[in-house]
Amino acid sequence: MPHATEDNITDLARQRWATAAEPRLAELMTALVDHLHAFAREVRLTEAEWARAVRWLADTGRISDDKREEFILASDVLGLSMLVVQMNHRFDAGATPATVLGPFHIDGSPPAPYGWDMAEGIDGTPLFVHGTVRDLATGEPVPDAVLDVWQADGEGVYEAQLPEVEEARLRAKYRARPDGRYCLRTVVPLGYTIPMDGPVGELVSRTAISHFRPAHIHFLIEEAGYERLVTHIFEEGTRHLDEDVVFGTKEELVVPFTRHASGTAPDGTRVDGPFATAEFDFTLQPARG
Repeated sequence: MPHATEDNITDLARQRWATAAEPRLAELMTALVDHLHAFAREVRLTEAEWARAVRWLADTGRISDDKREEFILASDVLGLSMLVVQMNHRFDAGATPATVLGPFHIDGSPPAPYGWDMAEGIDGTPLFVHGTVRDLATGEPVPDAVLDVWQADGEGVYEAQLPEVEEARLRAKYRARPDGRYCLRTVVPLGYTIPMDGPVGELVSRTAISHFRPAHIHFLIEEAGYERLVTHIFEEGTRHLDEDVVFGTKEELVVPFTRHASGTAPDGTRVDGPFATAEFDFTLQPARG
């Protein structure tokens, strides 16, 4: 094999990575070599810039742990996460669109019955989110679907950002009724800034990019016979809908949060004091193939 020069280094690197035992790995790595080398040539990357980028990647790894996924955050703010979501979840018209998972999902949320308050003991305006889980093809309800839900609190803070919190906080897995109806009780979330104390935040702070996400609630629905759905709902009229730092806003997911002085909630309970309601039907794409 010839020695590397500026002119042949890309071809030499491609040849080496093309030897991967798995064809898909060979395809991915050779394409990565092509694009990385083309990027370096296009911007005339300096050694100092290369070294700084490597340190940034190392810092991103060091700050990540089981509660903080800084690499996912980096992918989110670069738009890569939403691009991958959209390429891999091309649902039919009428299906609830997918969005990013985000860096704050935690496995093992507790099971919750219809109407359970996952914000018990947490300050904020009570919010009831309710609706029906439906089959896109038939329009019929999907019975007993499980909705994995998580969100920030009324100050824009997630459980994962509170090191002193060990128990489940503002997250639960709700099971819909046999008629497909679901109802969860929580508090109205606040839009929030992404973590700005790490490598991703430092990079964003050197731009005019808004570092805020609009108020939203995350949902993950995995149901046999249907495509996996990771999505949000957003409060209509909330700030930052048009400048979501992770590109996750979709018009179909923007929902009115209706305010009430007091009254009967969607789960049939009486609320003495201000509360809000949001109604949203999730429409699942039947699995293909």
